[in-house]
Amino acid sequence: MLTKEELAELLTENTEAFNEEVKNVSGGADLSETDFSNINIEGAVFYNADLTSSSFSDAHLTNVTFDGCDLTSVDFTRANLVECSFSESVLNGTDFSYAVVEYGNFSDADMAGAIFQSADLTNSDFTTSANLSACRFDEDTVWPDNEYLPEDFDTNYSNDLSSLRDEDDYEQSDY
Repeated sequence: MLTKEELAELLTENTEAFNEEVKNVSGGADLSETDFSNINIEGAVFYNADLTSSSFSDAHLTNVTFDGCDLTSVDFTRANLVECSFSESVLNGTDFSYAVVEYGNFSDADMAGAIFQSADLTNSDFTTSANLSACRFDEDTVWPDNEYLPEDFDTNYSNDLSSLRDEDDYEQSDY
């Protein structure tokens, strides 16, 4: 088994060899806290990989598969992702701020805490994703058409923080 550094280097040199190496790792490859910033990747398969706290900021990813991966706290800021799949992945706290995600597949992905500030999610499919209502976004986030979103998801940005208040925090004190 190759180290994280060797796998990252293999990814930049030979995607097919990387895919073969990752496929043979039982339980998925550990690529947590790996820096893939500014990388161009096409056709890579990170099936069941642990990528927690890794960075793909400013990367260009085309037809990359992240199915079944742990992408907790991964940084995709300013990345360009085309036809990438995140099916059945955990994206808790994953940051897609200022990213462009075209034709992304988020089937059965856990989106709790994902950040989509000023992201362009054109034609991406979130219909069966979980916890999308627990993600963060702003008025500049470009969502796909409603047919690609869960029925109960509201794409309208609201700056109303009153719903987050705990009543016990605002009780008057005698002191």
